[in-house]
Amino acid sequence: MQGGNVTTPFGRRPMTLALVKDQLQTAQSTLEKAVDKWKVFRDVCEAKDVFGFQDRSLAVLHALLSFYPETHLADEGGLVVFPSNAQLSIRAHGIAGTTLRRHLGALVDAGLIQRRDSPNGKRYAHRSKAGEIEDAFGFSLAPLAVRSDELAQLAQQVADERLRFKRAKEALTLCRRDVRKLISAAMEEGAAGDWTAIEASYVTLIARLPRTPRHETVLAVLEEMKLLRTQIVKQLETQLKSEKMDGNAVHNERHIQNTKPDSTYDFEPHQEKRAGERSNQESQRITEPLKCFPLSLVLRACPQIADYGAGGKIDQWRELMSAAVIVRSMLGVSPSAYQEACEVMGPENGAIAIACILERSGHIHSPGGYLRDLTRKAQRGEFNLGPMLMAALKANAGYERRSA
Repeated sequence: MQGGNVTTPFGRRPMTLALVKDQLQTAQSTLEKAVDKWKVFRDVCEAKDVFGFQDRSLAVLHALLSFYPETHLADEGGLVVFPSNAQLSIRAHGIAGTTLRRHLGALVDAGLIQRRDSPNGKRYAHRSKAGEIEDAFGFSLAPLAVRSDELAQLAQQVADERLRFKRAKEALTLCRRDVRKLISAAMEEGAAGDWTAIEASYVTLIARLPRTPRHETVLAVLEEMKLLRTQIVKQLETQLKSEKMDGNAVHNERHIQNTKPDSTYDFEPHQEKRAGERSNQESQRITEPLKCFPLSLVLRACPQIADYGAGGKIDQWRELMSAAVIVRSMLGVSPSAYQEACEVMGPENGAIAIACILERSGHIHSPGGYLRDLTRKAQRGEFNLGPMLMAALKANAGYERRSA
């Protein structure tokens, strides 16, 4: 040992005090029970992020365990395996030599295996005349056996955290749906309040979620989304109470003044029921999702929507979807029509449809009705954004040529 380094057949790696301490603790520990090696391996796989392991580190560990002849790790059978690098590489699915050494080092640094070096740095075993292994040099699996309970606890903690993360994402999805529906209903009913600002707050919250969010991010957005939902519900409840009080006063006044109570009303319950059944059948129809197009292509075909992006430009899909909310309001498209389009086509394609409608807004009498028609066709599998987008691209290309 020179300068704190130890020379091994795998290269020169630093021998830290932590590694020395782990090796001494393992050497002093006694294995009280046999441990299922594949159960320990599954626990390590579950807790791989805790150790910062890549999949290849797990493949190397699996290969090492496969050289141990028994299913259970036990002191009586010896816990040292001594395969060559070539043998390890084959069982680790052809991993390269330098990569193999790197991942062996990662397993050693994590304290899951230990090197037991021979005098010449090779891996081999001394056998008795009867063929039994008396001493072996290679990799000791003793740390895995000694730490089996600890690894099982780590795996359980990771599984519990994953479950909490899944439930947090589910709760956020439900909360998002509630807020979106409440905003849509309030805007369509003309409820008092600055619903455009509330909708902008909702869009801002959604934009904070990356494509692969972390647990902390989901929890933070969920808390703010719950506060926004509470604010909306309180505002609507206040208005409903006010309207109810006003309605009761008007109802009492009409009841006093009404001298012709025998009014007749013409209902058509059977027709309403049939219409409701048709509507349910259409809403339950499952169609294949529309293909999403490259953002650069969308912006070339529909350049006008960039004016509604932050700073007059759009660089990401979330910026396009935020701009589409503004354009939707400007075109007079109801929130429910846009929400339905996003649910059927997907949020990106719903924004593309708004961008295309903006390009042809001078030729479309009712943008909201037009979008609902496109949504119904998409639900039946009779509409694709491709031709609409290509037509807009061709029209803008012709305009650019004439301008040039």
